Amino acid sequence: MLDFKHIIGHEQIKQHLREAILSGKVSHAYIFSGEDGAGKNMLAHAFAMSLQCEKRDLADACGKCHSCIQAASGNHPDIIRVTHEKVSIGVDDVRIQVNNDIPIKPYSSPYKIYIIDEAEKLTEAAQNALLKTIEEPPAYAVLILLTNNLSALLPTILSRCITLKLKAVDSEQIKQFLMTEYKIPDYQAELSAAFAQGNVGKAIKYASSDEFIELKDEVLHLLKHLDQMKLYEIIDGLKQISEKKDKINDYLDLMTIWYRDILMYKVTGDLNRLTYKNEYQDIKKQANILSYEGIEKIIGAIEKAKIRINANVNFDIAMELMLFTIKESCNG
Repeated sequence: MLDFKHIIGHEQIKQHLREAILSGKVSHAYIFSGEDGAGKNMLAHAFAMSLQCEKRDLADACGKCHSCIQAASGNHPDIIRVTHEKVSIGVDDVRIQVNNDIPIKPYSSPYKIYIIDEAEKLTEAAQNALLKTIEEPPAYAVLILLTNNLSALLPTILSRCITLKLKAVDSEQIKQFLMTEYKIPDYQAELSAAFAQGNVGKAIKYASSDEFIELKDEVLHLLKHLDQMKLYEIIDGLKQISEKKDKINDYLDLMTIWYRDILMYKVTGDLNRLTYKNEYQDIKKQANILSYEGIEKIIGAIEKAKIRINANVNFDIAMELMLFTIKESCNG
């Protein structure tokens, strides 16, 4: 059952929400902000489930009452997840699923809870429509917006919501969680936790995916040999990356971690602080070749590529610019 007790990390947020439940001082509007996979949906689900639990004296859902059973199965009539079919969440989505529905009192619970995932996709018109509801909600209404990009929300929305920012979860905590809950072997759990950089969702995906191991091996092969590659070989490598557009953020994250390891080794000389511990010979070799300025330039180029791709700049051009910047830095 997904309640607060089963969510690792985010202790301050869980404490805040528990206190709100116990004191009865629940806000009408919350924003849970954090990267994809960080746990926004889990926290929203646990909060909604606890708010509707029939055991009113508990800060955590009991998991046994009729309300909890409905919430756990995703069929609670008073916990509404706002859906959308287009790339953005439009004004009609908000009007039909929230504004027109919210005046109807809860069917069987003290609250009527609306969870809007990917709130960064709300158009300006949709946000303005939602604002009217946030400003004058019924006493029983609770809106929870989940976003990976706070800056996409209007200042008027931000000022009227309680914003809770999810922080990275400790890697050791994630490792233990993977070993206990998913029976992942020690070495694999440690690697996955390290790669996830505090993101539990990513760690679970990495730990249970053969595809991720293949992706990692491809990335490492490219980065180990990029400095010796000819132009046509780089273009061939680019074609391989293009076939994995749907996994490009993971691809770029793996690249960033490689160069952070090189920087870490160059600064400390400590192999134990590396994520790619098994690749220390190649990391040591590249740390001796690359300058501090070169490493910073490469990490910056990877970040720029990520921003360009997310802004729908031509994929091949964005990746080509990044790869040539890396090669140029590697060759001094």
